[in-house]
Amino acid sequence: MYAHTISSIQQIGVGTVDFRRSWNWYIKMFGFDVKILEDDTVAERMLPYTGGQAQKRHACIAVNLQGGGGLEIWQYSERTPQPCPFKITVGDNGIFAAKLKCTDVGLFHKELSAKWNKCSPVSSAPDGTPCFYVEDLFGNTFQIIEKKDVYIRDNKLCGGIAGALVGVTDIERSRKFYQEVLGYDRVLYDETGVFSDWSIMPGSGESYRRVLLGKSGSPVGAFSGLLGDNTIELVQPLDHTSRKIYEGRFWGDPGFIQICYDVAGMNELKKFCASKGHPFTVDSCPDGEQFDMGEASGRFTYVEDPDGTLIEFVETQKVPVIGKLGLYIDMNKRDKSKQLPKFLFRMMGLVSRQK
Repeated sequence: MYAHTISSIQQIGVGTVDFRRSWNWYIKMFGFDVKILEDDTVAERMLPYTGGQAQKRHACIAVNLQGGGGLEIWQYSERTPQPCPFKITVGDNGIFAAKLKCTDVGLFHKELSAKWNKCSPVSSAPDGTPCFYVEDLFGNTFQIIEKKDVYIRDNKLCGGIAGALVGVTDIERSRKFYQEVLGYDRVLYDETGVFSDWSIMPGSGESYRRVLLGKSGSPVGAFSGLLGDNTIELVQPLDHTSRKIYEGRFWGDPGFIQICYDVAGMNELKKFCASKGHPFTVDSCPDGEQFDMGEASGRFTYVEDPDGTLIEFVETQKVPVIGKLGLYIDMNKRDKSKQLPKFLFRMMGLVSRQK
C-alpha cells in the first residue's frame, strides 16, 4: 500500500506569447484575480521538455476565490514562443480544452458575450449539464460548465478550473491510466456520436467517443476546499487521425501545457507511478532538497499519460499569505490532509488581488 494522496487539480498551465495580456484577459473574463505566486527566473529542471537547455520564463499561478483550480500563465522570456502550427481540432492529442465552472451558464453566457464575441451558443454536455465554449484571445478553448458549488462568494458567476478535455488515441488504454494512476474511478458517461456542443471548434461535425471520468467521495488535502472536485473527459476521434498538439514544440509553448495535481507523500507516489509503468520523467528534488518558486516552495514532478500529455504533481512546502510581511504557512508543520481555513484565502485575496 502506497501512502500518498492525489487531491484536486491545482492548476492547468497555459503557455502564451504575451504574459500580461493573457493574465489581464483571464482576470477580466474569468475572474482569476488572486495571485498565489509569480516568478521570473530560469526553468532549470524541465530539460527533457525544453530542448535540453534551461530556459528563462515569466510565470504566475492565479486563482478565482469562488473555487476551482487555478491557471499557471507562462511565457518564455528570451526564447520566442512557438504557437501550434495548425488549428487544433476536437480530439487532437493533448489538452485541447479546459473546463471552467460557473453557477449559472445562461447568465454567464449573457455576461461574457456582451464583452467577447468568441462564445458558442449555450448547449448541453452528454449528461445534460448546461455548458458553452469560449475561445480566448490566443485561441485556447474553455468549456464553461454549470456547477453550483461556491467556495467563497466573490460577486462572480464564474469560478475556477473544474477539469479538462484530453484528446487520446486509445480511450481504453488512457482510461486505465487516469483510473489506476490518478484515481478517476467513476465513469460518468461514455457516449459515441456527433456532438452539437462542440460547434465552435474545428472537427465538431465528425464522430467521437467521449468518456467523462470522476472520482468517488470528496477530495482531501490542504487546498481541497478551494480547489474542489473535477473531471477528466477523454475524447477519441473516430473519423480522422488526431495530431499531437505539442509535436516538435517545447513545454511552455502556447497552449495548455499540463494538468497539475496537489499531492501529499511524493516519495510514495514516485514508487506507485513506477509500479504502474509511468515513472517520473522530471523530479525537481530527487534528493529531498527544497525547490523555490518566487515566494512559494515545494517539490514538483511529472509523468506522461499514454499519449505523452504532461501530468504534474506538486507537494507544497511553503505557501505565502502576506509575502511582503513574511507571513507564510509551513506545510511541513501541519496535517496535510486537513483543509486550510477560508480566512487564509480571504487574506490572500485582500493583499494580492490583481486589477
